This record gives sequence, structure tokens and C-alpha cells, in this order.
Amino acid sequence: MHLSWSVLKHLKIQELRIVYQYRNCVRTIFSKTGKWPDDLRGGARQDIEDYWKEKVQLQDEKSHQCLDPKKEKYYVLSMFPYPSGRLHMGHVRVYTISDTMARFQRMRGKQVIHPMGWDAFGLPAENAAIERGELPENWTYSNISTMKKQLENLCFSFDWSKEFATCDPAYYRWTQYIFLKMFEAGLVFQKEASVNWDPVDRTVLADEQIDEMGHSWRSGAKVEKKYLKQWYIRTTAYAKSLLEGLQDVDPNLWRDIINLQRHWIGHCNGCRIEFKLKHGNEFLDDTLSVYTTSPEALCAVSHILLNTEHKLNKQEYYCKGERESVEIPDGKLMLQAINPLTDKPIPLFLSSTTDYLLGTDSRLGIPSIDEEDRHFAVTNGLEVIEVIATASDGSEVLVNSEQFSGLSREAGFDAVTKYAREHGFGGHITSSKLNDWLISRQRYWGTPIPVMHCQNCKTVPVPLKDLPVQLPKISSLSGKGESPLKQATEWISVKCPRCGSDAQRETDTMDTFVDSSWYYLRYLDPHNTQRPFDKDKADHGMPVDLYIGGKEHAVLHLYFARFFNHFLCDQGMIRHREPFKNLLTQGMVMGQAYRVKRTGKYLKPEQVDLTGKVPVEKGSGVELDVEWEKMSKSRHNGVDPQDVIDIHGVDTNRLNILSAAAPKSHRQWNPATFKGILHWQSRVWSVVTEYIKHRSHGNQTNSLTSDELAKYENSINDYRNSCIVHVSFHFGFTFLIHSAIARMQMFNSNLKKIPSEVAACSQEFERAVCDMVIMLAPMAPMFASELWAGIASVQPKSTQYIWDKGVLEQQWPEVDQDYPLPLIVKKTSGELFQLNIPRAELDALTKERAISLAKTHEYYSSSLDGRVMHNITFKLNPCFKAELNFILADDVAKQLKKKVKSKS
Repeated sequence: MHLSWSVLKHLKIQELRIVYQYRNCVRTIFSKTGKWPDDLRGGARQDIEDYWKEKVQLQDEKSHQCLDPKKEKYYVLSMFPYPSGRLHMGHVRVYTISDTMARFQRMRGKQVIHPMGWDAFGLPAENAAIERGELPENWTYSNISTMKKQLENLCFSFDWSKEFATCDPAYYRWTQYIFLKMFEAGLVFQKEASVNWDPVDRTVLADEQIDEMGHSWRSGAKVEKKYLKQWYIRTTAYAKSLLEGLQDVDPNLWRDIINLQRHWIGHCNGCRIEFKLKHGNEFLDDTLSVYTTSPEALCAVSHILLNTEHKLNKQEYYCKGERESVEIPDGKLMLQAINPLTDKPIPLFLSSTTDYLLGTDSRLGIPSIDEEDRHFAVTNGLEVIEVIATASDGSEVLVNSEQFSGLSREAGFDAVTKYAREHGFGGHITSSKLNDWLISRQRYWGTPIPVMHCQNCKTVPVPLKDLPVQLPKISSLSGKGESPLKQATEWISVKCPRCGSDAQRETDTMDTFVDSSWYYLRYLDPHNTQRPFDKDKADHGMPVDLYIGGKEHAVLHLYFARFFNHFLCDQGMIRHREPFKNLLTQGMVMGQAYRVKRTGKYLKPEQVDLTGKVPVEKGSGVELDVEWEKMSKSRHNGVDPQDVIDIHGVDTNRLNILSAAAPKSHRQWNPATFKGILHWQSRVWSVVTEYIKHRSHGNQTNSLTSDELAKYENSINDYRNSCIVHVSFHFGFTFLIHSAIARMQMFNSNLKKIPSEVAACSQEFERAVCDMVIMLAPMAPMFASELWAGIASVQPKSTQYIWDKGVLEQQWPEVDQDYPLPLIVKKTSGELFQLNIPRAELDALTKERAISLAKTHEYYSSSLDGRVMHNITFKLNPCFKAELNFILADDVAKQLKKKVKSKS
């Protein structure tokens, strides 16, 4: 029978009441009684966590304080959460992964940086404030307090001394500082942009505040498009830099994220040119930005075409008699763009039939290089200027192009774009589809934009000494009006720092992506009051060695964070251009959702009848669709982590969330998987119990001969080394923690099969038990701590462990130097044979030495000797394996021939 989580939870809670009554009477664990119990009875798991949690947390805190500059640093960063109120299972998954990696690297002797903070600005807090009549600040900090306790309860080893919230003025002061540095560099500008406008509440809406029918979530009004002055960051200025930066990251680590970033940026083969606009005798405030792949032909522009949805399609700009209604698609405008190279006016036309480049709504008409443009120019009586000529050697050169005449077309492209950048009218190499970053939000709960508006001086940046520009205290939020900050009249009114006349503060706040685009740097120096961070500290801690978060953030957030880092590098504030060395994009936690087929309505689990062959709605008997979907309140398929912890405990939950699925895959939440984890924990306990039982009685006689014992010891040695090899590789390189768990379960099963008389006297068995518990520790620190305390109590003989310290202070197990590891020899990627060589030799293996070893094998002479090689590749994974691939020339030729044939 299929049981939902809610039913299981109800049954388990009844069981818990009995367990808690039992625990009040009996102390069940060694650390409290000094006696080792044979099995995990009653509330033993909870007793273990009650005893060890605080001790583990104190040890974690101590490890953060003991800084050793001689140690190699390892920066593991999980994306910080929005303080929504309570953790969900997605949080538990990502932070359990990061904590496991942090503890593993710490046990390997690294100086681990593992911080935590809060992405605290944003619309949900403002909506909650409107709905509940409380201030966003109060709601946010209350949620932070709740969620921090939950994170601490899960025994995560975060360095809380580095904690900050992005809504703290001590943090957003430096967000404003970086914004002003971008302003100084010409990367910040203001122009009109389309927004979602609620005509009833008279406010700007975010996309998520609009329903499927295009109505406001609050007022129900049909949402309109309206143009408002908006702030932008010119991220397109770094498009080429960001695209080229993808060549500097390791493709074996970033994998498909490289393609996601490349796709977002696009093909950078052109630039935008900013044209001043003239209406009659007056210049407009805004410029017209037009993308072109031929900036070298700028002197030949005869006209500019605009899509009919362009913001300049306004009645006031129509030529008299040209048209009476915006319904008529095409026509000339009473506007002129000024050519920035020649100062000549360029006419503007609306066109509904032109093919515009992807992502653009305008097009330069250049008749000398485009037949369609030539036809348009001739038809409309426009001047055609030839700017491209063919030289005697057949190359193309510029003519009639001001100071650029005589240059080759390629050199002209570079020269014109450089001139445009230097003179502030564009020229940044980018793609047609990539837009600048609109950061304006007509919201209260965000970082204030640190500029003022003065009638005399226009836009004036706030002096750096006056930062932070703090949010004013507002008594209440209505959700109506263009910007809540416009209510704060005293805060708005200021004096211009340049001329001293009256000025007004900017009332827009920043997109929360701005706050989260540099937080990883602030973690390295979170209490600095003089600058965003110290350069030496940032250079030491960067780049982030492992960045963990949802794949949904692998495009926009990653793009913005890389942009910030590239800019700060150019400012001389940091040395590393790329911020992240390795990325682990984890999948979502999915829950079973029940939906009525006919209406699509989601049902709560208690509304579902699961007694028949198929799930139906209680009462109506209507058949339901059952699908695995992302957990959410609206789908009624979420699981409260605290409910799981109440039933199974923290460490069991940690092990469960890490098992059964690769971190990058979606995790289907099924309470039945706990059975396997509980069974594994019991078997681990059983092996340790066997060890303690025999060793606590001193050396026991056995009937084994030395040869028989040696045979078992060799087997145990092989089990142990093999497990260390694979677990270390998965923890350190592939991050396939579920595969590491499977290996450990196999290792445990092998140890269970060892005869008691071997377990009683075998030194290898002792090492195997110890290493098993150490490898378990990063995932289940409290459970492993109790196991280690039991092992240490019987005076073990092994000298490679520090017996007066806990399991988390032990060194990660090493593969024996003489343990054989594979050199895999391939022929054009197909495996030929393996050579097993000692670990010490494999770790020092070079390509030349690997080739020499391969030539000694009998298969080499029969398969490779005398063959023409196209290439020979060598890849070494220390302590795991090496691969040597002989790519044969005739195999490559066959593959090429096959490709050509398939295309034809």
C-alpha cells in the first residue's frame, strides 16, 4: 500500500512519544553510561545527537579560529539563502553537501573557508510587510533568527563569525561604493525603459506579481506597459571579457555551465553605437542605442530603422500628414540621430517589415554594404556614401571614413570601436541579444541607489564619505504609488554636494542581484569598515574552490557575479579575474504532487485516497495525476525538515539526503529510503560493536595459522584501500557523494563477513574500522563521534591516529603507498588493457613514463606498435588512476569520413 509522507509522519509521531518516554528512563549511549550498547535501541540516535551536537559545534568554532597560514586554503561556498522564514528540503540538501565537502577538506589538512550569510533584501519581505502591517526589517531579522537556529540544529560547520545580511547598512554601504566606482567608470547610466504598471495601485510590478491572464496579483487590474526612467549597469561593456574568461576556467570542472554562459552572452561580433537624438532644434535626454556588426562603416549610415514597438513610436514624433494613428505600421519620424563621426543628421523610420537581429529593435541602414539598405535609401531619396573599396591585393579598405580612411576593414573595426569607447558613444564588443542590466526597482526593501538629482548639476553621485545612504524608517507600506521611498519627504530633500542648491535623492532601489554579485568577497573580510575587503585577504581566499547552488542560478547570477569580479579586477581591487574555480549545481528536491486531472487543482495529501489501484480524490472519487514536482506550498508536496529530524534525527537525515541520487540530479523525496540508511547505520554500529567487544577483553587466543590470518589481513587491506580510493575520489573530484556512500556500504558489508577471531586480533581490521568511521564523519559528524569514542575507549594499537582527539580532528585516510592503482591504456578512447602500479609510482607518473610502461605490455606490440599516431593524451588523477590514450591517425580519418558521409 502506498503511504504518503503525512501518514507516515503521523504514525512515527505516535512512535516517538513511546521513544521519549523510554529515553526519560534509560540512558542508552556509551558517552553517557561508559557501557557500549549492542545496538541502536530506542532513542539512541537522539541521545547521541543531544550529547554530541554542542561539542561538535564548539570544535567547528575552534577550527575556524585556528588560522594557519602554512595550510593550503579551500574556499567552499554555498549560495546564501533568502530568509523566507523556515528552511525547506532544498536548503537542507545544498547545505548538507557543502558541509560534507568542508569537513572532508578540513580533515585533509586544508584551511577551510565555509561562511554563511543572508540574501536579505527583496520583494517577499515587502509583500509580507504590506499583508501583515509590519516593517520589512522586523520580518526579515525575525526570519533570520529562526533559520539560523535551524541551520545550527543541522550541525553545519559554517563560520558564523563571517555572517552578514545584505540588508545591513554595514554591507550595502559597500554595494553602493562599488556602484559609484562603476558610475565613475562610465558603466552606470539612466534611460527610459518599459515596466509593468498597475493603473489602479499606480505602482510598478515585478513579473511574479502578474498572473497568467496579465492581471495584477493585488488589485486585479489589467497590467499596462509604461516607460519610466530606469538605472542600468553597462554589463555589455564586459561581454567580450566574460566570453573570453570562459577559456580560463577548467572545462572538466565547469562542464555544461560553460555552454550556458556562452549561450547567454552570445556571439560577440559587433557593438552598440549611441546616437544623440534631435527633435526640431532640441536634443532629447536619452540617446538611441543601435547594434551593428559593421561599426567600421559608420560614416556610410544613411538611415536608421526602428521596430514599430520601439519606445520612440510616439504620436508626437510623427511627421505631419504622415499618419494619424499608431495602427499604421511604417513611416518617417520627426527625429534625427546625429552621426558621432561626421555630425551629420540621420533620418529615422519605423518599419514593421525589416528583419532585425535577435534581441534588437533597431537597425543601421548602410547602403554601401547591404543591398536591402541600398534599395531603401534609393527609394526614399537618401544619400548613398561608399566607404568600402577593394585594394589592388584584393583586400577591403575604408574610404570616405574621416580619419579611418585607408585602414583595412578589420583594422577599421578595431579603430572605430576603440574611438567610440574613448569618446563615450558605445563601441564595446558584444552580441546583438545581450542587454545591459536594468537594476532599478520601485521598491522600498532594497539598497538605495546613491545618487541625487539637482536642477543645476543634473545627476550627482553621493560623495563616498557620505556612504551608506541608509533606508529611511517608514511607518507603513501600502503597495500603492510609484515608489514607497517617495513618502519619505525629509529623506528625499538634500543639498547638492557640488553647487549647494536643493536636490532630491534617487527613490529607486537596486535589484537584489546586485547585492549577491559580490558577497563571496565580503566573506573574506566581513568586518572591514574602511573598504569592501582587503586586497591581500581577497587574493589569498580567492578564487572560490567550490561553489554550490541550484542550476537555475547558473546563468544570470553567475553572469552578474563574474561581471562584478572582472570589473573589480580591472579596478585593481583583486588579482583573480574569474571568481569560481569549480561549480556544483545541485538538482531540486521533488515531492509527489496530486492534481485533479480535469481542473489541474492541487490537493493536500489528506484529501487523497490511496487505498485503491490509483489515487483518487476523497469524496468525489475523481482520478488524480501523480507527478514528481518541485516542492512548494502551492502544490502541497513540501516536507518540513524539522518533521523529518523529529522522527529520524539530524545525521540520519543528512545521510539520506546525500544518498540515492547524484547531487546534480533531482532528488525524489521518498520516506521509504530512510529504511536503507537506518539499516546501514545499524550495520556500522554492529561492526564497531564487534570490534569493541573483542578488544575490550584484551588479546584473545585464536585457532588461525599465520598464513590464514595473513590471507584475511590482505583481503581487509584491499577492502580498506579500495574504499578510500573511491570515496576520496568522489568527495574530492566528482562530488558523487551517493556513489561514495554505496562504496562505504559495500565496505561495511565486507567487514561484517570477517570472522570474529580475525576481528579480535587483526591490526588491519582495526585500521579498517577506524577509517570507515573517519570517512563517515563528514556526512554524519555526531554519529561518527560516538562511534569513535567507543573505538578509542579500548586502547587500540594503531599509531596513525590521534587517540586523545575526536573523529573530526583525525586526518583523512590515505591510500597505502604500495597499493596498486590502474594505468588504463586506450586506443582511440577504447580501452585496450590496464597496468597496475603502486600508488607512489602512479602519483609521480609522467606522460613519457606512462608510454614506456605501456610499451612493455604484450598487447602494445600487437595493437599499437608501428601504427601512425594522430595524438597521445595523458590524464592523471592522483591516488585514483591514470589514463593513456593512443589516438590513431587512421581511426581519425575513418571518423572524419563517416561524418562527411552522414552530412551528405
